[in-house]
Amino acid sequence: MAKKAIVIGATGLIGSHLVEQLAQEKSIGEIVALTRRPLSFSHPKVRNEQVDFEHLEEYADLFHGDLLFSCLGTTKKQAGGLEQQCKVDVEYQFRAAQLAADNGVAHYLLVSSSGANTKSNSAYLRMKGELEQKILSLPFARISIFRPSLLIGKRADLRPAEKIGAIVLPWVCRLPGLHRYRPITGSQVAEKMVAVCEKAGTGVETFTLDELFYT
Repeated sequence: MAKKAIVIGATGLIGSHLVEQLAQEKSIGEIVALTRRPLSFSHPKVRNEQVDFEHLEEYADLFHGDLLFSCLGTTKKQAGGLEQQCKVDVEYQFRAAQLAADNGVAHYLLVSSSGANTKSNSAYLRMKGELEQKILSLPFARISIFRPSLLIGKRADLRPAEKIGAIVLPWVCRLPGLHRYRPITGSQVAEKMVAVCEKAGTGVETFTLDELFYT
């Protein structure tokens, strides 16, 4: 029986590739992309619902399905401050996960970050660690967490630090012992997420660094 997938963050670097790849999978019968702005990609399997993430509870009925992919994320600059970034990176995603868990969604797949830790000196990595901890408290039958390092690919917003890293890191990661830290594209992360959802599993699993490259 074909599965129903719900995707938040479907307009982002990973989410946009994910929706396109899921649409090509025979095991996926329907994809509900919950976005703040219209999705540019169209496909018979894809239903785009524009939602107000400040009031997600009003869209609870949209969180019925088999899989929830959470690819939502922003930067401090985009959000307009650390507090607003935390709303997107932690609060919105956790609310979505709660609604999905309440509706019996079995498998939750989260894009986190390498180094996610509630005790990190980095506010961004603390947020990612906090979200992971919150998600683990929910009664999903299966939780898959993906922790990529530097993400590269075409974005709507220019991020100078990432652009520099995308040029420098591939060379640095040729050094012995550093290959596993090499940058990864949004498409490659999406490919791994699709591969994981296609396989049976239970409990909590975490994919880090070189484990994210699909094999």
